Amino acid sequence: MITVESLVKVYANGTRAVAGIDFAVPGGEFFGFLGPNGAGKSTTLKILSTLLRKTSGHVVVAGHDVDRDPMAVRRSIGFAMQEVGLDDLATGRDFLVLQGLLYRQTRQEARRRAAELMELVGLTPVAGRKVGTYSGGMRRRIDLVAALMHRPPLLFLDEPTTGLDPQSRLAIWEHLEHLNRQGTTIVLTTQTMEEADRLCQRLAIIDRGQIVAQGSSRALKEELGGDVITVRIDASSPEEHQAQTAKAVALARERSYVAAVSASDGGFSISVADSGAAVPDLLRLLHENRIPVKSLAMASPTLDDVFLKHTGHKIRTEDTGGDEMAQAMRPWLGLGKR
Repeated sequence: MITVESLVKVYANGTRAVAGIDFAVPGGEFFGFLGPNGAGKSTTLKILSTLLRKTSGHVVVAGHDVDRDPMAVRRSIGFAMQEVGLDDLATGRDFLVLQGLLYRQTRQEARRRAAELMELVGLTPVAGRKVGTYSGGMRRRIDLVAALMHRPPLLFLDEPTTGLDPQSRLAIWEHLEHLNRQGTTIVLTTQTMEEADRLCQRLAIIDRGQIVAQGSSRALKEELGGDVITVRIDASSPEEHQAQTAKAVALARERSYVAAVSASDGGFSISVADSGAAVPDLLRLLHENRIPVKSLAMASPTLDDVFLKHTGHKIRTEDTGGDEMAQAMRPWLGLGKR
């Protein structure tokens, strides 16, 4: 369904948002991009959907080259972007019917499809209400199904549940799983570990415009080699903390049961096959070397641990203001970076 080779996007101000990525998505798959704000996720989706021209590389979507036949690509896709685009003065039903008419459906077909989709996402009781009166979760749901009016085989979703309450987020997830079971190929961007873990059959972890790991959530976590032990060091100053952490990391690397070691906020994390057997020896090692331990926690590997292993840092949603293209354009508009 999607083939991407050596994709690069550099904005006019020199920002290199996508730095030569390769990936492919077969038909029927639920594929996800996991990464922080500014990683290149939104830029990639906008190139795939023909909303943004690439700098270089080769991109084929639904059998069509994005440069040579963009209109064929657009007919084959639906796209729900980060910013919900709705007409607050229209009723939910009329808003969807208009989308159908824009895709050259007959009025009768558009009404039938609108009713079907409103039922799918549980909005039939409010179909006659103005969209401006909808809650945040309801607005996100109708924006999602608007992208489905023309029955596209491929659906792009750019952080579809950002800002939603837990109940609305769960409802969206259930609808997306239903759509995928019906055969729709879905490509989603997210910075939420739980969302990626639950929905995506396969993931590409992206950071600073590069794909650093690909695979199923389970396979990526299994690469870490078992359980994760996180140790926080107790120190009286930043300098002492840094020195003690470096010493502890060096000692941990010498242990045969340690598969990987990485620094983390307040201390370090290690991957081990059996945390129950490793913890007593690790604590004894730190005690003998006079390294004060503030806390110790054990857990099975998470996607956050996978991201940390491949990038050296955790996902921080506050690092940038979001959409890479929007950030690149702000200086040109005389605005500071958010």
